[in-house]
Amino acid sequence: MKSGAILRQRLSQGETVVGPFARFADPAAMEILGHVGFDFSIIDLEHSSLGLYQAQNLVRAGELTGLCPMIRVPENNSAWIARGLDTGAGGVLIPQVESIEDAQRAVRAGRFHPQGQRGICPYTRSSSYSKIPKEDYFSLANEQAIIALLVEGQGGMRDLDAILQLEGFDILFVGPYDLSQSLGIPGQVTHEKVLSTVADVARRARERGVALGCFADDLDAVERWAKLGVQFLSTFLDTRVFYRASETLLVDIKSRVGSVE
Repeated sequence: MKSGAILRQRLSQGETVVGPFARFADPAAMEILGHVGFDFSIIDLEHSSLGLYQAQNLVRAGELTGLCPMIRVPENNSAWIARGLDTGAGGVLIPQVESIEDAQRAVRAGRFHPQGQRGICPYTRSSSYSKIPKEDYFSLANEQAIIALLVEGQGGMRDLDAILQLEGFDILFVGPYDLSQSLGIPGQVTHEKVLSTVADVARRARERGVALGCFADDLDAVERWAKLGVQFLSTFLDTRVFYRASETLLVDIKSRVGSVE
């Protein structure tokens, strides 16, 4: 069973899964995340300098360790969504969902007929380069790939009920930073406006049986979102983890050097 299908199954059973965003190009970094035991990692093509060729190698590295590699495509665009899924990634996180029309366009681009209109090429990595018979590939891809919609602003919030009723996607992902900006308080992700909005989204998603995702950049946020029922917890970034670990190490080294002096 493909990693995306496994993650979909776990979410449908009510499990909480965790994983960081990935911005390092070296596949070793992705392997480490898998060996540590993270459930997934989101390869970030929207806010990094990574290219699709690098992303495909990161997908391979994630699969080797049992982690579900996903790709955040740079825009809500049918070509990008298809290219992201063609790498064999377990799923895609699609940004810039500001309306029900945006959500419908994203789902159409991520699913083959009859659920959508994803561009067809049966010779990509996602089809094992044509090893999977054509008559099986399209239905398997629809069953196995995760489609996550990133709702980032008040437009998406206004159309939330319609989006939650849409068939064909697996995760509604709320971006707290973009949400804070749309609420006129950029960066203030612990502001009451942001917290109350996410709490309302969580309640409505639960009522519709839709898995909710959210980004947490500290442990307090992890606990806060988990208490609200967020199942798909995107925790930290690999670059931020490296920065914090290096910073702590440097402080420790300097304290030892100082004690010698």
